[in-house]
Amino acid sequence: MRRIALLTTCLLLMAFISHAQTAAIKGILKDSTDGNNLFGATVKLTTPQDAKFVRNALTSTTGSFEFTGLPLQRYTVSISYIGYKELVQTVNLTAAGANLNLRLAPNVTVLGGVVIKGQEPPTKMKGDTMQYNASAYKTNPDASGEDLVKKMPGITVENGQVTAHGEQVRKVLLDGKEYFGEDATLALRNLPAEVIDKIEIFNKLSDQAQFSGFDDGNGYKALNIVTRGGIKNSQFGKVYAGYGTDDLYSVGGNVNFFNGNRRIGLIGMSNNVNQQNFSSQDVLGITSGGGGGGGGRGGGGGGGRGGGGFGGGGNNFNVGQQSGISKTNSAGINFQDQWGKKLTVTGSYFFNNSNTNNDQYTNQVYKNDDPSLVRVYNEYAASHTENYNHRVNMRLEYKIDSANMLIFTPTISFQKNNAYSHTLGDMKYADSTLISLTDIESRNMNSGFNTSNNLLFRHAFKKRGRTVSVNLGFSANKRDGETYLPSFTTTNNFGHLVNDTTLRETYPITNGRTLSANISYTEPIGKNGQLQFSYNPSVNKNTADQKAYTIDSTHREKEFDPSLSNMYENTYTVQNGGVSFRKGNRDNMLAVGVNLQHSELEGDRTFPTQFNLSKSFTNVLPNLWWRKKISKYGNINVMYRASTNQPSINNLQDVLSYTNPLFVSTGNPELNQSYTNLVSTRYQYANTAKNITFMANIFVQNTSNNVTSRTYIAAEDSVLTPTFTLRKGGQLTKPINVDGYWSARSFFNLGLPLKFIKSNLNTNAGVSYTRSPGYVNDIFNISNTYAYNLGAVISSNVSEYIDFTVSYNGSYNQVKNNVKSLNNTTYYNSSASAHINLMSKNGWVLTNDLNNQYYSAISGGNSTSFWLWNVSAAKKFMKDQRAELRLSVFDLLNQNKSIARTTTELYVQDVRSTVLKQYFMLTFTYKIKNWGKASAQPQGDQRRFMGPPPGGFGPGGPGGMGGPGMM
Repeated sequence: MRRIALLTTCLLLMAFISHAQTAAIKGILKDSTDGNNLFGATVKLTTPQDAKFVRNALTSTTGSFEFTGLPLQRYTVSISYIGYKELVQTVNLTAAGANLNLRLAPNVTVLGGVVIKGQEPPTKMKGDTMQYNASAYKTNPDASGEDLVKKMPGITVENGQVTAHGEQVRKVLLDGKEYFGEDATLALRNLPAEVIDKIEIFNKLSDQAQFSGFDDGNGYKALNIVTRGGIKNSQFGKVYAGYGTDDLYSVGGNVNFFNGNRRIGLIGMSNNVNQQNFSSQDVLGITSGGGGGGGGRGGGGGGGRGGGGFGGGGNNFNVGQQSGISKTNSAGINFQDQWGKKLTVTGSYFFNNSNTNNDQYTNQVYKNDDPSLVRVYNEYAASHTENYNHRVNMRLEYKIDSANMLIFTPTISFQKNNAYSHTLGDMKYADSTLISLTDIESRNMNSGFNTSNNLLFRHAFKKRGRTVSVNLGFSANKRDGETYLPSFTTTNNFGHLVNDTTLRETYPITNGRTLSANISYTEPIGKNGQLQFSYNPSVNKNTADQKAYTIDSTHREKEFDPSLSNMYENTYTVQNGGVSFRKGNRDNMLAVGVNLQHSELEGDRTFPTQFNLSKSFTNVLPNLWWRKKISKYGNINVMYRASTNQPSINNLQDVLSYTNPLFVSTGNPELNQSYTNLVSTRYQYANTAKNITFMANIFVQNTSNNVTSRTYIAAEDSVLTPTFTLRKGGQLTKPINVDGYWSARSFFNLGLPLKFIKSNLNTNAGVSYTRSPGYVNDIFNISNTYAYNLGAVISSNVSEYIDFTVSYNGSYNQVKNNVKSLNNTTYYNSSASAHINLMSKNGWVLTNDLNNQYYSAISGGNSTSFWLWNVSAAKKFMKDQRAELRLSVFDLLNQNKSIARTTTELYVQDVRSTVLKQYFMLTFTYKIKNWGKASAQPQGDQRRFMGPPPGGFGPGGPGGMGGPGMM
């Protein structure tokens, strides 16, 4: 019996060992014609022993893929890639594993000696990604990536901001890797259109959410540029230099060095013709008040202060041309490389310096049912501003092994800003009776830095769908300022003119620090199901120290002013934990979750008086995401998420702040956090058979405890502090919490071909609504804003010799207030443009850019319209027409203007600024083209932005089930 038992035990143990033994299937995929590695091909692994067993992977930049932890049995490897024939191979896996060297053949057809390749449609859907085929949109040989995307349906570039499908593009990727950080316009302007094979628009998840497959609310709209296969080992770019009338000039260039996985991009420019190449974080980073830290699921921030406040945090990413006339110097470098088999490095450095002179005229009309109370404020301000910025972005991806990875993403920016302004203002009643006069000179010197650092560790267990990831975050910012503000005010006090002269110096210092962590664990549940547990603690600490001094105008002696000084510190601590469940596949998926968040807000003012504040909040934060493929060509996504937002330190500290003594703001230490519900619906349709695209986005938001303003208009002189009096007609603004804020907006786009003129038609429409409650002189008011937009773009698809784009966009706007004495306004504005580029085969080029801006004040006020017409003629010469000499005329009609209108519940404001007038310029340009060995097939359809499949690392590892925006 003992022998039988021992024999049975040995047999069972051998069977167990045999069953538990696993191995790996590895491989490298290359083009059969030139041996180039194929990156982004889909590799599918199945086995006849188990019909339910399916694993998918994408080939890496070296063409490699790997499946680990496989039982020893027979497998089928299937490989598919757009433009290539499908490859199927059987593998009998042994304990030694399998190493495959595979070659994929291009899918071509030869007819009468001519090679015919299948023509891809202009657009197609790939899960949640809208992919545009660049070759379907004809552009001239000098076109940039920006010129190319302007022709694509649903994408616009306006005032330096790239918008796709109704949302701002916050990041551009180059073959799946970050390109010049978060400046989308900079990235597109410095790549020629001829190197682009595909443009992909998608909602990019955070690195941690992309891995786990559960959206954490930190995603954003991204644009991925897929380059053509023939530029893998190339150098390309251009340099230019131009000189014009009135000593105007423009020099610069960009050069890209591609050598396999190593890619280096250099840019530089210097000009005094208002060409600016930087983002708003470069300009506004110094204004960070430290209020934008963690804050649980919703982040932080809060509304910025007016009238000299510190602002939000400088994270609006991109701005267009600033007001005034600027002299700009900038330089940058972007670097991508693969160091060994495990480390991928991406980084960029950018420097800019701008000097701006601006003369600005402002007119504000405060309406009222009582004509005797209608007020008009006019202001003239001459300013000079000098700004310096250094910005560094990096991303390090270290693949420890097939199941573990580290990702480190540090960013840092330094800013310095010096500004001088001289302002003259007067406020009068409608009958021209004087209320007040102001004469202000100000000098501001500010410096600061912002840094954000994230370290993510990701681990995939052998069981598919079981993962753990930990993200640690640290961010900090600091701002040092110095303001010198002499002001002279004259007030009409019942017929008597009262003069007031003050000289003040203010030294504000703000600091912010945030520590956060996000721990996520996922577990597969049943068939196509997955459960996630998450824990997200954070602490955000901000300090503000403002010292103010009054200067004696006679003896120039400084006296400390405690009433305008302040020392304040606030800490916001969050404990957030939740559970989520999702079930489905790439065509139909539902994810639901809920988080419980407890947060504490503590405030401590130590000067000029002692004040302590402690509040706690407990919130339930549900979320839902549903995706469904509803036809061969279309899909729909629905998302709901709740979040909270902490008030910024600028809104919490109740110290007076102003740059104009008639417009003063203060904070409110009694503010509570706000709670927001957001619902978004996105429908995308791309009919590849008829080349028709349609997309619709709808967003609805409701905020409780929304931070808004309570505005007090002084009917007579009001003493606010022992050293400051708000003069008659002046305004004091204070932030408060108010319920009932609603906003909704929609975006619709239809794109279709116009074959009879070889062009494409893109139409867009949208409706937006905002309900914003607030107080004016203790009277509760609800301001309702409506906007209706309609536009169309016709872009040529004729040839590189005939390139034109014609567009029109109009917007009808209404502002209605429930308080009759406040301002109700209706106006219409529109912009129309026509761009024509004609080129002959012998190198002559004629370019016309005609733009019209129109504004109509339907409910009263002035209407205005102007044309901006730029014309140029050029001749190309030298080898391959690489050199060009161009004569251009800016503002041929000499009508250029800068007019901006703002409408609020209080007033209608028109602002006119200095602009460049007509000038002529002669420019020499030389294009750098050194193409590497061309591939037989451009490597399109390479979804390089995807990275590893959600839930795993590297091709074939233990993977998750896909994440939102990644299909």
